Amino acid sequence: MALALATGALHGPNAHAGSQKEEALADSVRLALSNAILDARPPKPTFRNPADQQRYQVWLAQMSARLQRRLPDQQVRTEFLETAWYEAHRAGLDPGLVLGLIQVESAYRKYAVSMVGARGYMQVMPFWTNVIGDRNRSALFNMQTNLRYGCAILRMYLDMEAGNLYLALGRYNGSRGRPEYPNAVLSAWQNWKFKSPL
Repeated sequence: MALALATGALHGPNAHAGSQKEEALADSVRLALSNAILDARPPKPTFRNPADQQRYQVWLAQMSARLQRRLPDQQVRTEFLETAWYEAHRAGLDPGLVLGLIQVESAYRKYAVSMVGARGYMQVMPFWTNVIGDRNRSALFNMQTNLRYGCAILRMYLDMEAGNLYLALGRYNGSRGRPEYPNAVLSAWQNWKFKSPL
């Protein structure tokens, strides 16, 4: 089915709404996505060694400083970044890419709703709760649920497009083949690239 994750949420200057369409999902894909969504493990990272943990702490400090203006409450900002990092890694995505996508999709507004009904930080369309979830559409305003859906769906589109991020982003937005949305996300990703001092 289509992701139809419309952008813009409340129509900010970076809005890039796409047309909504549905695609057939193989049963194996639907099952894999359902299993990814239902995994209720909390977003607590684990590290193989102290160097990885230190790198994560530096990442968290850098991203927190960059995000402070958009999410001024430190506790909310820290919880958001910890969850974004966890869900991005869990889905095999760069956390900076996820943060760039959220910048374009919702401008970091938890309760953003687009003209076509996409919800939350990653502008997940409610139909996804029927396709791979528990039909609880209001859960898409839950931070971890929204990020988990968004990351899992973007990972699915990356796999469908054989790793082609440009095409996967187009599918995520429902505008595959048009350059505006992928270019906007790729540009925003530059704001969230991690510069490791280690």
